Amino acid sequence: MKLLTVLSLLTGLAAPALAQTTPAVPTQVVEASCGQCRLGLPGKGCDLAVRIEGKAYFVDGTSIDSHGDAHAKDGFCNSIRRAEVSGKVVKNRFVATSFQLLPDSVATDR
Repeated sequence: MKLLTVLSLLTGLAAPALAQTTPAVPTQVVEASCGQCRLGLPGKGCDLAVRIEGKAYFVDGTSIDSHGDAHAKDGFCNSIRRAEVSGKVVKNRFVATSFQLLPDSVATDR
């Protein structure tokens, strides 16, 4: 009986150490805009893109229309905005797990 109690205690203590945790995905602030209109990416139409460390990537996981009118004065086709994002580059595209425009974030109208 004492052996069973000891094993139960050891199992209870070991369980938290064995539990898997999902690592936090870091966020970063990037430039966001229309890939074709503002960031020099190829294609026809208007698609959301981000610029990370000087390189532009089309975005998967959200769309240009999910963040307001792209053709408004402060829209992605007319300005480059700042956004806080998390995700990773996969096959030369940014796969976003979160995408949040920053307030008052018109960076430039290049």
